[in-house]
Amino acid sequence: MNELRRTHTCGEISTALVGKTVTLNGWVDSRRDHGGLVFVDLRDRYGITQTVIEEEGPALDVAGSLRSEDVVAVVGTVRERPADMVNADRVTGGIEVVVDRIEVLNRCKVLPFQLDEAEQASDELKLKHRYLHLRTPKMQRNLRLRHVATQAAREHLSGEGFLEVETPLLIRTTPEGARDYVVPSRVHPNMFYALPQSPQLYKQTLMISGVDRYFQLARCMRDEDLRADRQPEHTQIDLEMSFAGEEDVFALVEGMVQNVVARTRGVELEVPFQRLSYDDAMDHFGIDKPDLRFGLELTDVSKLATQGDFGVFKSVVEGGGVVKGVLAPGLATASRKDIGAIEEIAKRYGAKGLAWLKVTDEGITGSFAKFFSDGALESFAEELSARPGDLMLFVADARMAANVALGQVRLEVGRRLGYTDSEELRFAWVHRFPLFEQNDDGSWTAMHHMFTMPDAGALDSMEEDPGKVYATLYDLVCNGVELGSGSVRIHRKDIQERVLRICGIGEEEAESKFGWFLRALEYGAPPHAGIALGLDRFVTILVGGTSIRDVIAFPKTTAATNPLDGAPSTVSANQLEELYLDLVAPPEDEETGD
Repeated sequence: MNELRRTHTCGEISTALVGKTVTLNGWVDSRRDHGGLVFVDLRDRYGITQTVIEEEGPALDVAGSLRSEDVVAVVGTVRERPADMVNADRVTGGIEVVVDRIEVLNRCKVLPFQLDEAEQASDELKLKHRYLHLRTPKMQRNLRLRHVATQAAREHLSGEGFLEVETPLLIRTTPEGARDYVVPSRVHPNMFYALPQSPQLYKQTLMISGVDRYFQLARCMRDEDLRADRQPEHTQIDLEMSFAGEEDVFALVEGMVQNVVARTRGVELEVPFQRLSYDDAMDHFGIDKPDLRFGLELTDVSKLATQGDFGVFKSVVEGGGVVKGVLAPGLATASRKDIGAIEEIAKRYGAKGLAWLKVTDEGITGSFAKFFSDGALESFAEELSARPGDLMLFVADARMAANVALGQVRLEVGRRLGYTDSEELRFAWVHRFPLFEQNDDGSWTAMHHMFTMPDAGALDSMEEDPGKVYATLYDLVCNGVELGSGSVRIHRKDIQERVLRICGIGEEEAESKFGWFLRALEYGAPPHAGIALGLDRFVTILVGGTSIRDVIAFPKTTAATNPLDGAPSTVSANQLEELYLDLVAPPEDEETGD
């Protein structure tokens, strides 16, 4: 490569180099043969440069044999293109390189899919040949933007006095809500490490250690069922601050996010971000990660609902439930089939049904219109600010159940109206979450995790009614996606032990699982708070994507496999013997016998 080493990239050739000899290395993006004249577009990470071979000789012979994705070196002279041949869509569109010499550095086999048609290929095929998919402009852009976002976050946190500290990847297993990936120890037979679901206890320990401000681009592993926004391994921007509270975290993260968005999207975000309590988010949007790019807030119409003779509404309200409605602007033209499809979404999220009214120039009609007077129907329209051409949708149920089901209806209406297609970024903080939630068997568990400080007003009586205890928990959401979650942490051993007991973890189990950490809290643990932002989700939003797989270089499938390298795979008998392990056959599927 000495004499063929590139002097310039394919993205930096400009008219300033006209007349100069340059050497380019890259992939053949396309080849156009015009008889004795061959044009080869050469591509690397930085751009595309048009090269031209216009004289008989070895270079023309080589050019004639090229095909897409061959790797070549080109030596030639830069010249300006005629004015009518300039490609305004390319940075290098004003020049071309007249080739003196071209050498094939490596041939490319026939491609399993054309790179310019990659998005039409199956996910399995793209992941199997990920090295090809990553060559596409979309994936190159995504990886480049991810790098910029990462560096912007690092620079901001470093500038705020944070230290980047790595925490262990081989740890003791702890309950974090999902299953751990476990790793057998060879030197300690029949003992296992776990891969971290988060660095939670270690970053808190760093606060006890006097680090004061910590951050890390932390790799986290969770053995859970996958979907578009989850992978078995992900990266989070993890940080913790001593002598800090909720507002300190908010201000710091808003500055960091503002910096990242400015660097990646060229947009200046307004801060501070909107704040919503958990209760308000659920009451107005039916979800704790509301998409604020559009309104259509849920409206309580329980009082109006009892003014007619519709038994369903009356019985729900008399039983302590609510009737809530949401406006669907311009959807009065929706067919019964369309409304039925929306109703199925409500039912999927627990609703028993979906009632509706249409506002037309002739009046208001709908599934329960006959049970109400014209005046009462007009009152429904006034409450929801409905106009002729609008559709109103209603759910009657217990308050939380109605909120959740109608919240999903709201999102579906937003999707149908194109409101969720906006590239606008709407960030908000959702805070004041309940600390505990009740299981079906009546026991209690932490809504987020067990290391969160209860509100000061609940400290004296949280055992009496755990369901009424709120916590200094907060989530950062953007466009309907939870980007990060954090809290003010418990820094006193006695409070931590009380929270563990409410979650059903007694003294012996607490010692077994968290003894080392509980002891650390007794040695001058400062008040501290922190958060972890999902880098993969954040970058997905920044690139306008729908799946975090589009911003991860080597992701897994929804079955937690990697078609590229075949992971997971079997291990040899020798490896199992070294680890003192034996394999047990999984139970046969009752239906297939597999």
